[in-house]
Amino acid sequence: MVLRYPLFLSIGIPIVVLGVAALHIIRSKKAYKGGIKAANTSIVKELPEYKKIKIIRLVITVIMELALGMSLLSSLYLMARPSKIETMNNGVKKRDIFLCMDVSYSIFALNESLVDNLEDVVRGLDGDRFGIAIFNTSTVLYVPMTDDYDFVIQKLEDIKEYFELQKEFMSYFGDYQYVSEIPDDQYDRYLELSEELEYYDAGTVVNNITKGSSLIGEGLASCLYSFPHIDDAERTRIIIMSTDNDQQERAKPLLEVDEAADLCKKNHVVVFGIFPNKESFDSGSNIGDYETELNEFKKAVESTNGKFYKESETLTVKDIVQDIQQEEAMEVDEIIVRKPIDQPKTPAIVLFISLVIFFTLGVALVI
Repeated sequence: MVLRYPLFLSIGIPIVVLGVAALHIIRSKKAYKGGIKAANTSIVKELPEYKKIKIIRLVITVIMELALGMSLLSSLYLMARPSKIETMNNGVKKRDIFLCMDVSYSIFALNESLVDNLEDVVRGLDGDRFGIAIFNTSTVLYVPMTDDYDFVIQKLEDIKEYFELQKEFMSYFGDYQYVSEIPDDQYDRYLELSEELEYYDAGTVVNNITKGSSLIGEGLASCLYSFPHIDDAERTRIIIMSTDNDQQERAKPLLEVDEAADLCKKNHVVVFGIFPNKESFDSGSNIGDYETELNEFKKAVESTNGKFYKESETLTVKDIVQDIQQEEAMEVDEIIVRKPIDQPKTPAIVLFISLVIFFTLGVALVI
């Protein structure tokens, strides 16, 4: 316990002591100044009732003086601001995590499983920030970097519905090359699904007629520059990226995946890449070679000092997410703050009780 303004006690206590002493001296020297004297007061003073009242009055007066003295001392103590010094250490390990998903219809199963497992990860975050970017031809910042975990979980639930719609669409209509081939009894559902999917697809297929789809490098770079204060090297930054790397461009992209990975490395952003298994790759509308696309993406990911994962029977998305979760976060520069916290409780209680005693006894004396 420390006093922030001890001068109040240093000056106040001597003043209170001197004041009390002066009052007692003045009262002891109080002399008869004229008037009518009462005769035979000695007889009254010898009465038991008088002596009893005199003792009671003396006790009450002493208690009142002590209560008044305690209230004055408590007031001085409060004015001196009793405090305790609380040391706060702001040096903490924090991460910025972006989920970057290729939302082309060929990897809906991988994305759905990834989102499902990341919900538990987000629930366990403490101080880390999380964001979501989705891309196909163009990128949508689906969830800006935030530590509002309830909001993130809600958006993960919403986007999981998107992948479920993709799954239904691909299961029932993925094999049809033309709309005219769809049976009449399924056509209404086709229109309903198309309308629902259009809501999610809208921002991710801007200019896809001229640019193509699954522009992997542009998707990764867009996600990279969605980090707030990208030049701030004091936070651990991670991108968890899911894609089959099957780029189907119709014009030269602004960036290829290896160039986007170089930008990530330059800005100290680590990429964890998640690649679908061969069965999922072959069952989609992919045109590239599985091993070629896998090796190209793996090389780009590992160039950022990140890790590459391929979904398989022995390595599920759940295992991958748990492994990524173990990655150590960077230590933020330590900032120690010593903050004084007022501690008025005890002297305030003493002051209150002293005043209650003083005024209660004062009223008793008058009565």
